[in-house]
Amino acid sequence: MSGDICLHVCRNQKTFRAKKGSTSGIKSQHLKRHIDSTLGSGNLKEAVRLPPGEDVNEWWAVNTLDFFNHVNVLYSTLTEFCTPATCPTMTAGPKYEYRWADGVTIKKPIAVSAQQYVDYLMDWIEAQFNDESIFPQKLGNPFPRNFHDVVKTILKRLFRVYAHIYHSHFQRIVSLKEEAHLNTCFKHFMLFTSEFGLIEKAELAALDDIVESILQK
Repeated sequence: MSGDICLHVCRNQKTFRAKKGSTSGIKSQHLKRHIDSTLGSGNLKEAVRLPPGEDVNEWWAVNTLDFFNHVNVLYSTLTEFCTPATCPTMTAGPKYEYRWADGVTIKKPIAVSAQQYVDYLMDWIEAQFNDESIFPQKLGNPFPRNFHDVVKTILKRLFRVYAHIYHSHFQRIVSLKEEAHLNTCFKHFMLFTSEFGLIEKAELAALDDIVESILQK
């Protein structure tokens, strides 16, 4: 992911900013403009397709950053209501509980509150973006061989935040008049991950009905 892509997202009084590369980021800016223009047309299915002649890893990198920002903004509006008291575990309805492990500092999955899970997740994703061996900042630097697996893990975990929001905070989203924005962001997310097979079907079970409705249209 080359260039000057910045994360200007407020979450719990934090502002994230991805490290800048030494190039101008023309490729990433070009891809971002393509995303914005196709989204502006209202054709989400067209917006997720790999543009002709573009590198798929570059496309995944730019879109993954966008999805991270979308989830970050959406969840930031709920931090007052999603607390350790209201959401003591990270769940998506009564059937699904998500535990946290990063494989480094926390190797064995642990049960945490939804708020703590999201905090761990956003910090972990930011660390992936800022690791130039994973998301190269300089134009022309190669992506790692395991880049596909890294992107799949990031998107799988972002899906869990969507699942928690829909199951635990949807009425709050409606009262905040954010329902249309949430649904559009999630539809874009699901069309993209489906286009490239980036989330296993079993991981989507918590929102089966919504996912099927999006993908069948």
